[in-house]
Amino acid sequence: MAISVVMPALEMAQETGKLISWRKKEGEPVAKGEPLFEIETDKAIMEVESPGDGVLAGINVQAGAEVPVGQTIAWIVRPGEAIPAEGTPSERRRTNTAAQPVTSPTESAASTPRIKVSPKARRLAAERGVDLTRVAGSGQGGEILASDILALAGSPLASQQSSRVSRLMAERTTQSWITVPHVFVVREVDAGAVIEERERLAPAIQKTCGVKLTHTDLLVALAARVLLRHPKLNATWAGERVSPNTDVNMGLAVAVSDGVVAPVIHNAHKAELGAIATRRRELTDRARAGKLRPSDIADGTFTISNLGMFGVDAFSAIIAPPQVAILAVGRIAERVVPIDGCPGIRPMMTLTLSSDHRVVDGARAAEFLRDLAAVMGNLRQWLEL
Repeated sequence: MAISVVMPALEMAQETGKLISWRKKEGEPVAKGEPLFEIETDKAIMEVESPGDGVLAGINVQAGAEVPVGQTIAWIVRPGEAIPAEGTPSERRRTNTAAQPVTSPTESAASTPRIKVSPKARRLAAERGVDLTRVAGSGQGGEILASDILALAGSPLASQQSSRVSRLMAERTTQSWITVPHVFVVREVDAGAVIEERERLAPAIQKTCGVKLTHTDLLVALAARVLLRHPKLNATWAGERVSPNTDVNMGLAVAVSDGVVAPVIHNAHKAELGAIATRRRELTDRARAGKLRPSDIADGTFTISNLGMFGVDAFSAIIAPPQVAILAVGRIAERVVPIDGCPGIRPMMTLTLSSDHRVVDGARAAEFLRDLAAVMGNLRQWLEL
């Protein structure tokens, strides 16, 4: 039975998506979960996976087109199966005139051979955002080698690929800064308990989950639980109204080679630390390899941006609409602070909360930081909830 390939909805209130490129050619065999096409959203360039096994057929949308969400843009069929005469009037016109039996995978492979890519070349291409379908391989049988990817450094093709995410980030942040009234609240927090708890829990999580526990993982767990007490900060602004969210889906700002993306840890308020750490590493690896999935960036309700590992003391982050808040985290540094009326040295962290003033006023933002600071000083109790 034919499977419809549709333009997915990746974001709230999304009406259209832009098709960037097809990863497969018409008539080629595809497997479920294999990258099928690439689309552009206002957050990132995303690969969309094949919804099933079969042969790609009936492509009716070409690269560069804006497509309504839910519209069929191609079909996955069995070898010899005709394309269904269904869908929008334009799709019916195409399928009625071009619904030819699809060649078998063997026949297809003979006419449109698959791209041969060395593992190193594939990794380099992912890191640099290079479209492999547009690279001429110099290896045996036309195989794309690492040297072919490296030769593109600084070329117009490489610049075009890497500029996509940069352009999207510039457009998104500019639009947010212009249209969203930001209010910033800053608070210094004692991070001593965070350090101690990470050191206590890290060996067990490394052993059971095979991942390194980070301060970011602890902040995700704590902030997600505190947000349940501050629903306005976990809401979204859409269509001139505030929409509450029952789940806390925590976005994590991740620096990639040509910009920043924010994959999402869904239901972070319910997740255990090991699950959060595992998911964070998976998302970070996929983001930096350019392999984020549509579900990886969907439905975020709040975002954390941590630049502490870069030695940054404090900064103000720009909100990612339709979210209404983002938490910026600076490094942990020893500072002289009053302790029982006497000067002492403590590991301190600066948190800066950016909020949409249409939804969250300064007092509500301050209350959130107050409560987050309190739970950071008593992690064990809160993480057991």
